[in-house]
Amino acid sequence: MKDIAMTSDKKILRALAGETLPTPPIWMMRQAGRYLPEYKATRAQAGDFLSLCYNPELAAEVTLQPIRRYGFDAAILFADILLVPQALGADLWFVTGEGPRLSTITTADELAALKPLDAIHDTLNPIYETVKILSAELPAETTLIGFAGSPWTVATYMIAGQGTPDQGPAHLLKDENRPVFDGLINRITEATISYLSMQIQAGAEVVKLFDSWAGSLQGDDFLNYSIKPMQRIVTALKELHPGVPVIAFPRGAGEQYIGTHAAIGADCVAVDDGVDAAWVAEHVQTGGCVQGNLKSSHMVTGGDALVSETRRIVDALSGGPHIFNLGHGITPDANPENVQLMIDTVRGNA
Repeated sequence: MKDIAMTSDKKILRALAGETLPTPPIWMMRQAGRYLPEYKATRAQAGDFLSLCYNPELAAEVTLQPIRRYGFDAAILFADILLVPQALGADLWFVTGEGPRLSTITTADELAALKPLDAIHDTLNPIYETVKILSAELPAETTLIGFAGSPWTVATYMIAGQGTPDQGPAHLLKDENRPVFDGLINRITEATISYLSMQIQAGAEVVKLFDSWAGSLQGDDFLNYSIKPMQRIVTALKELHPGVPVIAFPRGAGEQYIGTHAAIGADCVAVDDGVDAAWVAEHVQTGGCVQGNLKSSHMVTGGDALVSETRRIVDALSGGPHIFNLGHGITPDANPENVQLMIDTVRGNA
């Protein structure tokens, strides 16, 4: 796989195989989204967010929109990390202006009532259809990335029924009812392996694990509930699909980013903007490809600060394999022109 990737015209695959490129490939978390007028029009056509996720033609369309507009080196499947809980049997809905809501899993009976693993694909089949459409329609040089939420992050939503500032309900269940908590982590892990494997079978060339709330775990909890579940997923995927790269994103890990390539078995570790790029080069990039890490706020404010910070990150990480990205997802108030300025800066055209 590495020899194939090194000669590929897909720059992301080359970086993931360990090649240091003169210009880093670039894509952007949430690149298909509410900052784009064409996305807003397609979402209106779909009716609501979940309907858009489960409509393969429209989900493929919003995935393709930023590729057409900007020419990113990768497209990431348009979906949501909470589709897995829904496929497991949790009720899921979105409250306008507030975000997702789910029925909660906090007891042994609620855990036992979740659907068996072989039943989740009844719900998730439209996602695989989206991947198939994208695999056929993306430009030859554009890499297709599939994704899922990491077990800890998905569990925090399933336990609390919504996003929380400190993931308190999940920490409480972990401390007070470890068997139910461990059981839930295990179910999510198994479902995620199957879900990502099906995305790969449908045409995803890379998959990414988003552990958005990893930063609220410390010490043994970070190891046991962020790192180890991701490691289990990566190991299983590597056995099922040898050569398919995996990106891991334990957001907010801080100094705990050190050693995560080896601990997880990931081909690339994505880093958030809470760590400095020069520090990442010294302490994380030594383990392999890194992805990141411009602050999303630059996509709102733009200007000279965007250009100078983009150049600084590119320079700091130029000594090893690097995929340029934001430190978190682009926000709805971003200016599409600032995205183009960022891309031009990375590619030396600004």
